[in-house]
Amino acid sequence: MFYDRTKIYVKAGDGGSGAVSFRREKYVPFGGPNGGDGGRGGNIILEADEGLRTLVDFRYRRHYKAGRGEHGQGKGMHGKGAEDLVLRLPAGTLVKDADTEEVLADLTKHGQRVVIAQGGRGGRGNARFISNQNKAPTVAEKGEPGEERWLLLELKLLADVGLVGFPNVGKSTLISKVSAARPKIANYHFTTLSPNLGVVEVEDESFVMADIPGIIEGAHTGAGLGHEFLRHIERTRLLLHIIDISGSEGRDPLEDFQVINRELKQYSQALAERPMVVVPNKIDLDNAERNLARLQDFIQDKYEIFPISAVTGEGIRELLFRIIQILPQVPAIEFSANPDQHRLVQAQSDERFYISQENGIYIIKGREVEKHAAMAYLDTHDGLMRFQNILKVMGVDDALREEGIKDGDKVLIGDLEMEWIEGG
Repeated sequence: MFYDRTKIYVKAGDGGSGAVSFRREKYVPFGGPNGGDGGRGGNIILEADEGLRTLVDFRYRRHYKAGRGEHGQGKGMHGKGAEDLVLRLPAGTLVKDADTEEVLADLTKHGQRVVIAQGGRGGRGNARFISNQNKAPTVAEKGEPGEERWLLLELKLLADVGLVGFPNVGKSTLISKVSAARPKIANYHFTTLSPNLGVVEVEDESFVMADIPGIIEGAHTGAGLGHEFLRHIERTRLLLHIIDISGSEGRDPLEDFQVINRELKQYSQALAERPMVVVPNKIDLDNAERNLARLQDFIQDKYEIFPISAVTGEGIRELLFRIIQILPQVPAIEFSANPDQHRLVQAQSDERFYISQENGIYIIKGREVEKHAAMAYLDTHDGLMRFQNILKVMGVDDALREEGIKDGDKVLIGDLEMEWIEGG
């Protein structure tokens, strides 16, 4: 089964904690600070791999976590940084933030990489906090938490040629004739419910052809499997519009041609302007010659027409040779997102923190203040005083007083719970 969309959770590694340590020398029972820094947490990196075709592996494993950095140690020994976790995705995968739907990455080229979640920096050891006022600091930092987020992965096929048309017009038969792809073929609508890729070789040339599931009228609104189908042809360089020229399904070939073009235009103007070759199929059946003449009169010189019979092979060789002549003239499709949509950019708030109350507890939220809380070293008086000073400088103390906080009230910052003591 072909999967083209899935949702995964990624968590970069936390940084290692800095160490509180002092030199131990003979006759110097309490020497200078020598606590080392923690190591950096591993990043989560996404890499495009042209050898992958589906997102199926990410359907069965949805959680990915990078390793944390090693903690610092005494004698000035710094912790080792963790290795990055590289997730390989098919080329053509669009990556979005699951909460905001902001486009984070568009992996279009083999080997393209993007850091999607940054590992936390290592905490500083107490050797970093020595000063003229404090020659023996007993304070360090815990490692910074790594970034975490839910991602939406959406695969759009990267193919040179895409076959479009109504269901059951012969697209699957054609791709099975010209490539090693073996799609399921039967005489009923929506035979192909997922795209099939095939590599077509013509003498010394080759190209990738995608058999796109059939489009129906109203597809641009999501009717049938419309959005699922149209999504896959956004990056095809050349469209082959396959038409049942015999009208064997009881439809008018000219009307079919206009309906499909209208659906493409209403879904994406850029897609409607993509180079197209019209391929009347089933030329060996009754009524084909009469309908072909009508189609030629209607299209005139707007599109090239190559009549074929996917079953008998008639006209296929001529079509393939024309395709390899056209493709070098068509540039590769590269864009950051759907060309008809603006990229969503999230406005960053200027607020360093905000306070809410729940069940009598004062909850302080904000990326900066939560990071300080997570990295706070509260095992010593120095560490506690440093953290309290950070909150005071940020304005948290004054904000809590304005909210009416009283002695004994609970304060929650991330996973850290504290008790308010005025003047403490």
